[in-house]
Amino acid sequence: MTEAEIMNVIDYVAESRESLARGRRHLATGRLHRASRRGWEAAALMARGVAVAQGWEYEHPDHFSVVLNQAWRLTGEDRLHGLRGIANELRSNYHRRKRHLNADVIREDIESVAELLEILAPFADSPERG
Repeated sequence: MTEAEIMNVIDYVAESRESLARGRRHLATGRLHRASRRGWEAAALMARGVAVAQGWEYEHPDHFSVVLNQAWRLTGEDRLHGLRGIANELRSNYHRRKRHLNADVIREDIESVAELLEILAPFADSPERG
């Protein structure tokens, strides 16, 4: 990786963790749309960092699932499938009316994103490029 790519990975990982913390804060104050957005953002930023570190494509939010599928192929970590779906569900909350959002579900989903970040973090640390 180039020095610029290394710095980008470091920034994406740090921003991912900050977004997760912000999501938790928004949830605590009842801002469910913002909490959902930050949860999704945390997952997407980590996936983007992983993509840069691994030399994988990530130019559009749709590449999120591609990156998670590639990580699953390398690890066989079956939790990635479910966690991918949970992160995407947080993303879909943008379009829901507040009365259809459930704080308890969003709380669980944000904690699932925290689990996802821990699974993906090693891919940001050690490129699998050949």
